Amino acid sequence: MTITEINFDGIVGPSHNYAGLSPGNLAATNNKGSVSHPRAAALQGVEKMRGNLRRGLPQGFFLPLDRPNRQWLDSLSTDLSTAENHIRAAAYSASAMWTANAATVSPAPDTQDGRCHLTVANLITMPHRSHEWRGTLAQLKLAFADEAHFAVHGPVPPPFGDEGAANHMRMAASHDAAGIELFVHGRTGGSFPARQHIEASKAVARAHGLDPSRVIHIEQAAKAIAEGAFHNDVVAVANENVLFAHEQAFADPDATYAEIRAKLPEAEIVTVPAARVSLADAIASYLFNAQLVTLPEDEMALIVPLEAKETPSVWDWLQEMTAGNGPIRRVIPVDVRQSMANGGGPACLRLRVVADPATVDPRFLADEAKLDRIAEVIAQHWPEDIAPAQLADPKLAEEVERARAALLQALELGELR
Repeated sequence: MTITEINFDGIVGPSHNYAGLSPGNLAATNNKGSVSHPRAAALQGVEKMRGNLRRGLPQGFFLPLDRPNRQWLDSLSTDLSTAENHIRAAAYSASAMWTANAATVSPAPDTQDGRCHLTVANLITMPHRSHEWRGTLAQLKLAFADEAHFAVHGPVPPPFGDEGAANHMRMAASHDAAGIELFVHGRTGGSFPARQHIEASKAVARAHGLDPSRVIHIEQAAKAIAEGAFHNDVVAVANENVLFAHEQAFADPDATYAEIRAKLPEAEIVTVPAARVSLADAIASYLFNAQLVTLPEDEMALIVPLEAKETPSVWDWLQEMTAGNGPIRRVIPVDVRQSMANGGGPACLRLRVVADPATVDPRFLADEAKLDRIAEVIAQHWPEDIAPAQLADPKLAEEVERARAALLQALELGELR
């Protein structure tokens, strides 16, 4: 069995719009009311996947959820024609595209029963995301149906908020080795909510059968949350033995790094000083919301949004870092501007699953031909743009539903209807 890291990207849904539903996510709220471009957004995502595939990285995907979510509206005793604007927008939300929030994943080498465990996130802090988990769980159960190799868990019950892998990191000597798992929670963020509850993190660790001595619970810095780092993956990212983080990411960085080194002696910690890159620049550029990956030639690369290259303090620091002798040797900018404008960078768009690709339902694994097929459906069926007022138009709902149905048919995943 070949255990490797597979990145599962969310295909941007046809209802992608800028409703500004996520307090604390500065990009999302700053762009509230703008005209979105679902077709361009989805095609940018496909090209990101294609780039990783051509770099030799295993690539998977998840499909857009059923939107607008009429069942959720019905549970609120309303419908598309009568719902208040903010409720209608929440029913249309395409935020499941950010699959970093789909689930928390513990690979087989870390778990008591030797299976890869996945717990779907409840996302209860934000109403527009709180109704995602049922559709996400259905995909997880299909993609990882092989119970000899996977265990798929339902969500942690309320009131404990769980935001999935966006607040979880794993470090190990290599992907197929036993590692340590880092669960990051918040307590306060000034006027913005802290989204990950420590009790949710503890429950996930128990459900996955993790060795408590190999688990670290870390408090996110209140300052980071207050400045717009609504998830840990906006200020920190890990890959194998490397942790890449902003100096102000964690409430007690010295104790955090000491515990990491004690539990994983081969750990390499790369911190970006606030004096070189401010929190504001790090968050605006999504420097840390990057994919830190190990390329087939055993070289680590950081896949960053174009905004990182366009932020002078960030790009200057990255150039110095890669010119040195550190573990991150390459920086690769990618264009995900439509996702960025709604508050999600390259890391938001992917869920990392360390597993044998042969144990995954092949319908969820990408190759060039399948990406061509996906791009063709998007080009033919996805709306070119969506203005806020269009959410009240029943014709948009029909167009969005037809587009998703066409994609399900093209990928032979009709059971997700």
